[in-house]
Amino acid sequence: MLMENSSMVLGSKGLIRKHEFVRIIIQCLYSLGYRNSASCLESESGISYKSMDFELLESQLLSGNWNGCIDTLNAIKDLMDETRASALFLVFKQCLLECLNRGDDAMALAVLRKAVSASRLGKDKAQNLAGGILKGHKNEVWFVQFSNNGDYLASSSSDCTAIIWQVLQDGKLMLLHTLRSHQNPVSFVAWSPDDTKLLTCGNGEVLKLWDVETGTCKHTFGDDGFIVSSCAWFPDSKRLVCGSSDPEKGIYMWDCDGNEIKAWKGMRMPKILDLAVTPDGENLISIFSDKEIRILNLGTSTERVISEEHPITSLSVSGDSKFFMVNLNSQEIHMWDVAGKWDSPLKYMGHKQHKYVIRSCFGGLNSSFIASGSENSQVYIWNRRDTRPIEVLSGHDKTVNSVSWNPRRPQMLASASDDQTIRIWGPSLSKKIQANKLN
Repeated sequence: MLMENSSMVLGSKGLIRKHEFVRIIIQCLYSLGYRNSASCLESESGISYKSMDFELLESQLLSGNWNGCIDTLNAIKDLMDETRASALFLVFKQCLLECLNRGDDAMALAVLRKAVSASRLGKDKAQNLAGGILKGHKNEVWFVQFSNNGDYLASSSSDCTAIIWQVLQDGKLMLLHTLRSHQNPVSFVAWSPDDTKLLTCGNGEVLKLWDVETGTCKHTFGDDGFIVSSCAWFPDSKRLVCGSSDPEKGIYMWDCDGNEIKAWKGMRMPKILDLAVTPDGENLISIFSDKEIRILNLGTSTERVISEEHPITSLSVSGDSKFFMVNLNSQEIHMWDVAGKWDSPLKYMGHKQHKYVIRSCFGGLNSSFIASGSENSQVYIWNRRDTRPIEVLSGHDKTVNSVSWNPRRPQMLASASDDQTIRIWGPSLSKKIQANKLN
């Protein structure tokens, strides 16, 4: 076989390198399916479909030899600087993801430093490598929730703090406030409908009200003997409701100053595990006695009870107030209609849930999708009409406890995990589920 002569040129102006021109023809023949013709041209011309640099780079990529990839890319003389920088960025990104997936944070940090110094990518480019992973908490992250306007994300953790993150114009998130006041792990948060206030529930502890703009605690509800299990807001952002796991405490409705408006309590009141107010303010939905769902119409005081066969761990209501979901430890999610027209629920399966509290949510374009965490470290997504998941997202190292879809950015989903991180799934998520959206 003849050796390549990269100095030979074609054309009256000598602007076309012969070996590059022939290689393009060979590549086109292969892409059109003319493998024999392409092979014959390779043999006759002595020009390979893949350059030696490309073959070396390909083998290094397939074997995960990232340092070798970097050295090869830096050694190729004919690459434009912009092309080289883009290729290095992709190499560093894949290397960083592999480090994070195996929990090697030290190596991941070293990769980021090398990305800036060795490749001259610039800080803004290097930040894109890890822009989807938030590490503000020091322990397991139990809950995440986007604000109603989509401009903020709140998270809570077993490190006894909650964090308010601000969603920037470019889709990145910035830590705005760390809320420190609880003495126990923070299990739950709830945004006021006007997004000016945030409620936080301590695990086996009191309920606290925070000012979003300043990050200051405005009020503490209950006392040391009042154990809050969950909380919710009414549409006016002036009234809130909370449930207690203490049967004698029941459910309380307060204003923002802690004045009691109404209470459902007494010896016959069961233990409340979770509750929600439909966004239209008409119904109070509560989970009690592990397997029972109570839907109370606040206007007529009529109620309906639904019994599930397996213990319920969490509750989520759709933005249009028409549907709600419950996660069961039988590894199913059931969706019911609020009006009570359905005899049986729609069921979603595929995720793993047996012993932990896992939370799901509605979301995506026109709230056409459902997302849930899972005990196998993955995030599951369903089309609301399909029983089986249409997409499974991998990245976390431990149980994914909670998910939240940004109501203003249908392509943005957040997930919280026992691996102490929050992951933000962005435009690539939108592309994956685009073909499955409802009409």
